[in-house]
Amino acid sequence: MEVRASWSYVSISPQKLRLVCDQVRGMGAEQAMAALQFMPQKGAVIVRKLVASALANAENNYDLSAEDMIITKIFADGGPMLKRFKAGARGRYKPRKRRTSHLTVILAEREAN
Repeated sequence: MEVRASWSYVSISPQKLRLVCDQVRGMGAEQAMAALQFMPQKGAVIVRKLVASALANAENNYDLSAEDMIITKIFADGGPMLKRFKAGARGRYKPRKRRTSHLTVILAEREAN
């Protein structure tokens, strides 16, 4: 059984989120929550909230145990960019791209041995 949670239009670049996603991919869900709590990155807070949401989906919608869940897939795709500008020297235009992300977490039950 797979449980999914997603968060669209997160105001952080996908590159920064992928650094955090790579750290928790394949971990148990509760172990990942503990690891994310002590990471200093802004993306760790976002990923932790989404993993908590996926765990809540698993428990409330499918009656699955949180201890048995592992993170099988977690990925951050690029969302739309907000194109802004900043005035530069000599009347020039300095473009700024405010990047957004679409984050998805997929949990699955751990295989029983």
